[in-house]
Amino acid sequence: MLDYDKEAGRYDATRGGEPRAVAAAAAVLALVPDAARDLLDLACGTGIVTSRLAAARPGLRVTGADAAHGMARRAAERLPGAVVRADARRLPFPDRSFDAVCAVWLLHLLDDARPVVAEAVRVLRPGGVFVTTVDKAASHHVGSDIDALTAHCRAEPAEDGSERLTRYAAEHGLVPSGTALFRGHGQGRTPRRVAQYIRSGDLYAAGGPRLAERVETLPGPDVPRREPDFTLRAYRAPGA
Repeated sequence: MLDYDKEAGRYDATRGGEPRAVAAAAAVLALVPDAARDLLDLACGTGIVTSRLAAARPGLRVTGADAAHGMARRAAERLPGAVVRADARRLPFPDRSFDAVCAVWLLHLLDDARPVVAEAVRVLRPGGVFVTTVDKAASHHVGSDIDALTAHCRAEPAEDGSERLTRYAAEHGLVPSGTALFRGHGQGRTPRRVAQYIRSGDLYAAGGPRLAERVETLPGPDVPRREPDFTLRAYRAPGA
């Protein structure tokens, strides 16, 4: 996993910047009821999405939480007084503190997403919603020539798999309440970059050096393939 303290300084530039943040925030808010008063953004990173959530709906009090000091510090610059350093599995908030909890690009990093889902449920008010990205790895499979070469090396479903998360949510009485999409910006994969990921073991490790070589020799090694569309799922807690 990345060292997010070190990554904080370049994170926004390598994750689509403001265009992606605007798109992600709009998709999250499409799944958050208009009547929501308080929203918690888990693993808020640099706060680039968090600040957009707050700006887009002035009547919504938005709080950010991130475990990495470097990320939380940058987020606090965007949202002074509204960011805490906290592990998403052990949140420093009382039960029933928020009408909505969101997690953009968190659960795919985890070996076990259930503690995060449990904490999200704990801090949700009755009838509140938990909104999270799902199937992140699959979102990058856009039908490109890269995808055709690497299909046989794709890993087993990750912790952010939508079916798996729906089961986790159901264990706490949450039911699916909506889906939204947002487009990546500057995140279309190139053969050269994918080859680098394969060699480092971060992607399609089972393919090894031979797969990296084959991917790298595809036409247009530095030409990005189609941008991915990322998926958000919302789950509603029992209650009013």
